[in-house]
Amino acid sequence: MAQPRFDCSVRVQYLEDRSEPPDGPFAFAYTVTIRNTGDIAAQLVARHWVVTDAQGQVEEVRGLAVVGHQPLIAPGQSFEYTSWTMIATPIGRMSGTFFCMTEDAHAFDAPVAEFALVSPSQLH
Repeated sequence: MAQPRFDCSVRVQYLEDRSEPPDGPFAFAYTVTIRNTGDIAAQLVARHWVVTDAQGQVEEVRGLAVVGHQPLIAPGQSFEYTSWTMIATPIGRMSGTFFCMTEDAHAFDAPVAEFALVSPSQLH
């Protein structure tokens, strides 16, 4: 039986031009690389992000596609996209899940491990 698997990695960049320190909000770009490490082609269908600021405020973002795309990713291939988020504090965190479907219509989730959102002012 085919083994679907997407591995996800994230790079974060503070967006100084969209942020308003010291009181906020604070903006961050995140670039996600999704690599098909399984043995069957699969499509990224939807996303679910959990964004949490330092005060414990949680925003959940759900929707179809990522930046307007629902890529079909073959084994050994990858897809990369950049998006952004805004939080009220200079530090926060994000994690998520991609809902995916193999080319033979088996659903699976691809988790995105929690990553930090940290403005440069917090890096002492």
